[in-house]
Amino acid sequence: MGTGSKSSHQSYAVSPTALAEVPAAPLDITSAPTAGEGTDLMGAAAGASGEAFEKPELPEPVVEPAPPAEPPVDEDPLGELDALVGTEAEPEPVAASAPSEEEAHEAAADGELQSSGEEPSAEGAVLLQPEDIEEVEKEETDPPLTPVPTAPPVGEPTGTPILVGGDDFINSEATLVAYDSPDGPREVLLTHISEEAEEKLLDALSIPGTHMEEIQVEEEVKERLDLDKEKKLAELTKTAVSSVQHKLKTGSEMSDASIAKHQAAVEAVSAVLKDPSISDDEKAMAQHYMDQLDVVKDKIDNGGAVMPWMDAYEVTATKMVTKQIPVPDGDPEPGTLAATVRKASRIKANLDPATGQTSWDGVTRSSANGTEYEIDMGDGWKAVYRPYKDNDPSSTEFSLRGQLEVHAPSGAGHGKDLVDRLEQLHLMNKPMTAAEGEWTYLANNIQAQGLEGSAGMKTAMETAQGLQDLQVQEIVHQRMESLMGLDSDALQTAMKRIHLEASHKVLPMKVQVVRDAVAKASGFASGAELAASPGYEPTPSTGGKWLTWSRFDVTGNKAEIQSAFKGRSLSHNLNGGDLASLLGTGVLASTEKRAVMGIGGGLGMSEQADKMTGGANSVFLRVKKTPSSPGGGRLIWDDPSMLMQRSDYYAYNGDHYGAINPAHHNYNAGAITRDPMKIAKFSGSSNEIMFRNGIDLLGAEAPSRIVCHTAAERSSILASLTARGITQLGGKPVEDVLCTKADY
Repeated sequence: MGTGSKSSHQSYAVSPTALAEVPAAPLDITSAPTAGEGTDLMGAAAGASGEAFEKPELPEPVVEPAPPAEPPVDEDPLGELDALVGTEAEPEPVAASAPSEEEAHEAAADGELQSSGEEPSAEGAVLLQPEDIEEVEKEETDPPLTPVPTAPPVGEPTGTPILVGGDDFINSEATLVAYDSPDGPREVLLTHISEEAEEKLLDALSIPGTHMEEIQVEEEVKERLDLDKEKKLAELTKTAVSSVQHKLKTGSEMSDASIAKHQAAVEAVSAVLKDPSISDDEKAMAQHYMDQLDVVKDKIDNGGAVMPWMDAYEVTATKMVTKQIPVPDGDPEPGTLAATVRKASRIKANLDPATGQTSWDGVTRSSANGTEYEIDMGDGWKAVYRPYKDNDPSSTEFSLRGQLEVHAPSGAGHGKDLVDRLEQLHLMNKPMTAAEGEWTYLANNIQAQGLEGSAGMKTAMETAQGLQDLQVQEIVHQRMESLMGLDSDALQTAMKRIHLEASHKVLPMKVQVVRDAVAKASGFASGAELAASPGYEPTPSTGGKWLTWSRFDVTGNKAEIQSAFKGRSLSHNLNGGDLASLLGTGVLASTEKRAVMGIGGGLGMSEQADKMTGGANSVFLRVKKTPSSPGGGRLIWDDPSMLMQRSDYYAYNGDHYGAINPAHHNYNAGAITRDPMKIAKFSGSSNEIMFRNGIDLLGAEAPSRIVCHTAAERSSILASLTARGITQLGGKPVEDVLCTKADY
């Protein structure tokens, strides 16, 4: 069903968190690459670019001596560190003359030459100087945007929202909830990790069926004879075939180089055939290659059609080989957490309508359509994760993918430990600072304003990743002595922690690079000018139980947005829902949020469908001509600019069940918009605007009109709000906001 038919209830009393001051713009990084074209939002590590050199082709093949044996891993800790950090060895120089133009084209056509040893371009280079490291370390003193409580308030349905540094979590958000229970508070961290961060989390787990064990098995294999490998007969013959094949494909005359390659192969094969000591298999192998070379000779002399593909001579042998097989119930690998795969579920809490408190026994769960992992974190701690990779979007609930729960042992006082424990899952585990918050703010604005493909955005993201990679190397070099003393498993664990630390330390510098790119993409001369503009607010709104980030193209142009929506409003219809209960909780909440708050299902008209489309993570509003005589049970925002300044909404000019699942039939990438100017012009009667998590009904986001069904209902709600000390909604007296349909 459409937007107006989606009901969402929740609430919470809010104590606004004091916000840190907007951080000053970091110093310019003079070595940052020039902005270029790009369409990838997150980008990849800055890659090398430049002119590739070609490996020349020698007139006669040379059998190279075998390379010296590699030292064991445990004898080469530097090599293992290089592999973990991601550095590459410099290529060996090639001492040979350049190939002729003809030979270069010929080899390129057959894939015989490979590009290698590329030097990084000036644009791709990213430098991190010692003074930069010191500047980054100063950021550690920044106060967190949202302090982590030692003990979240017990029974508060919406919990305590916090922000975690980095970008492992969607919008960097997490919530600490303390459910009431007979055994004492049940403290849980609830969050939604990004799909890009999933590999890190999975790397921390030992999942049944993915733990591998080496075994020795007898197996028939096909392999070349040792004499073939020693004399390189297959390689020589293939070289001759490929060279002549090129001439046949292009209709070119046979070159002296092609003839020389054929002759070199014939001489090597003939020498083997003339050796009286060879075995029958070796004789058959040599004759196989000579037959191929006879065909090549005919093509050299007479031309004709291209030759069939040449296969190397192989024999079948029975050997003992080492294979890796999955062990269903093996012990966890060292340094990992044991995980159990089970059917997906959700916390089945209960909200007491009389007290407004939520409770949960720590055990009872409701079933869901999908798969989840139950993770043993030790010492009575556990986590539950619903993976992206094991939940097919075409057949499971899209809204649960990426959801993570971290559970403390029963009792109060685990708030900070719940955040710290994220490190066990290889995820960021430090509260977000003001400088880090700007990264999330910029990322949200890039998506909300559709700046992903703007000039310079891809380059900026690559540069930002390069800064982080270099920070990892800096930390490794600082701690080289201690790292070299670790065994392989301990080294892997240490490196994962270093990557988390590097991500946290270098983020302020990454912000500066991306801010400059966002500024240029949105019409500002520089990042400093953007940061100084009136609409730039890189800290979240903490007026409600869910933190929301703004978009500067709206906050900086409020009058323009208001003009676009003139005569139009945003509304939500409860469709018979209990308005008093909704205002008792104080928030309009998404289906997924209602579930963990303890509010039962059945309040929305299409809850199950919304779980499949992904719309269950949002609440639904509709843009309409401002009603002169609205019906009861409605929430109306006559000034939509208040909600349009959020960066987390998307919209359809029709009923698509809030679909963001590309595998769902209601999804339409071409119809989704995040542009408030387009939304203001929506004309479809079933249009829908989705806001993630929910809307605070008692704070700054409060509706301008709450239409009650009857005067008695209005009086009851007014008395309840007054008793709770709520005298204003959205800056207006409660009496002016609460009305009835009879008032029109």
